[in-house]
Amino acid sequence: MGTLKDFFLNEVETSIQNAIKTEALGEMKEYVQGSLIIEKPKNPDFGDFAVNVSSLARAAHIAPPMIANAIVTNLRPEDKYAVNVVGGFINFKISDSLLADTVKEILVKKENYGKGENINKEKILLEYVSANPTGPFHIGHGRWAAMGSALANLLNFYGHEVYQEFYINDAGSQIQKLGNSLRIRIRQELGENVDFPTDEIERKNYYPGDYLIPVAKKYIEEHGNIDINNVELQELCDYAKAEMEACQRKLLENFRVHFDKFYSELDLHKSGKVEKRYKELMDKGFLYEQEGAMWFKSTQYGDDQDRVIKKADGSNTYLTADIAYHADKFDRGFDRLIDIWGADHHGYIARVKASLEALGYDSSKLEVLLGQLVNLLIDGNEVRMGKRKNMVTLDDLIEEVGVDATRYWMCMRNIDITLDFDIELAKRSTDENPVFYVQYAHARVCSILRNAVNDRINTETGEKTPAPMTEAELDDLINNFDKKLILKTTDTAKNLILKLEEFKSVIELSAKNRTVYTICRYVQELAQEFHSFYNSNRVIGEDVELMKSRLALMVGIKTTLKNALDILGVSAPEKM
Repeated sequence: MGTLKDFFLNEVETSIQNAIKTEALGEMKEYVQGSLIIEKPKNPDFGDFAVNVSSLARAAHIAPPMIANAIVTNLRPEDKYAVNVVGGFINFKISDSLLADTVKEILVKKENYGKGENINKEKILLEYVSANPTGPFHIGHGRWAAMGSALANLLNFYGHEVYQEFYINDAGSQIQKLGNSLRIRIRQELGENVDFPTDEIERKNYYPGDYLIPVAKKYIEEHGNIDINNVELQELCDYAKAEMEACQRKLLENFRVHFDKFYSELDLHKSGKVEKRYKELMDKGFLYEQEGAMWFKSTQYGDDQDRVIKKADGSNTYLTADIAYHADKFDRGFDRLIDIWGADHHGYIARVKASLEALGYDSSKLEVLLGQLVNLLIDGNEVRMGKRKNMVTLDDLIEEVGVDATRYWMCMRNIDITLDFDIELAKRSTDENPVFYVQYAHARVCSILRNAVNDRINTETGEKTPAPMTEAELDDLINNFDKKLILKTTDTAKNLILKLEEFKSVIELSAKNRTVYTICRYVQELAQEFHSFYNSNRVIGEDVELMKSRLALMVGIKTTLKNALDILGVSAPEKM
């Protein structure tokens, strides 16, 4: 079934149409679907859901309470809900029957619970990380990797078809810098007294990081006693790039990030597609020459200034390749493009969209999510990047706190907000650590379900107490669930069941808004509801019917937490 919010909103909107036909809504002649929203009342005593119909007074020319009462008159609650009017609000109190339907739905759908229904499915290309192959990922890359892969999981779960792509920036001068840097490291390993320039400006032409030392050792091991000064630069560039790409791909795999394609900028140039797009813009009259450079008339499509796409020396700018790359994305048949860029690329959006418009593509199909960076904290105090031995790269951070904690923390805040990552807190096995709190909730539920089918042994006397039920009986409870059972516990579990039902709305809104932090917030709230319920209610007890109803509820919690954590790419442990 759809969400309860959709159900109640549909009830109201259907009633409005009926009330208009009978002229019960004053001068109101028509209602535009979707004009009203449903929310939770601030005072839960009023109900579980509410719709404010006061905005209809402009068309009806009657008071909001009269509008609300006219709408309620046309409702047919049956056994699904109770309804009351407070001012211009129509309040709904959900019935035990609908609560039971929610639990039944989870047990039936299992890993499919929460997936979108009847959505407009799109073929989406999601591009993210796209780092230069010149060194290890920094911690900011980790945020794009975690959020990008979680967003892909979310959109796939919701019902879209998502293709994940990493754009390798391997065509610029940075690759020559990498090759020259490797030459210096190899010379050092061969015993030469040589080092990188100390002059700051000159030093920018190299990558002096220690990460090229093992690459240099590997090169020497493979090539034997060599005269490195006579080795072609291109060979060193290709070797270093391949090693860095291999390092990056290995880390991505460990970080549970999967890309369907690693798209080489160098291959894009070799294919002739960059020059093809350049010529196309020229033929359409969108380019002009100024001071020897070729400029793109991007202001014609909303950019704040025109942009150079070919320099006076004949070389292309980064924009030239990006134009061809994004056009190629559309040519491959994708309905929508989503890019994750750093916040410093904000001004770049207009020029890319302008180029797509000039080439005849629908630029509204390109979405760019701008992400802020990460601040590292230790017990609430900020630490400078690189000043702490183990906190230089993403690899170091993962080694320090683990994949689960790194992924979860990277996804906890909206992408446009700077993330404060507290290293020590992320390592703690306490309720203050959000990822531990959620994972412990899942493990605790699994423990309850194990206890339901395992004999209990008194450690002091050795006396064995038979299990409350067999595994077959638990399976039968899950697979052939009688929703009447859940009515046994709706009085104490209502908030928990409503939170489980909310998962469907969270998935829908998160997918539409391209957010994953909302999933983190949801699982923390669900874990809190579970812990609160468990601390006040005994699940396994002598009342068999009550026990069965609560065990079914535990399965619902386990399923929902697992589905959510799978989207985040975080494990759902059964023991902790």
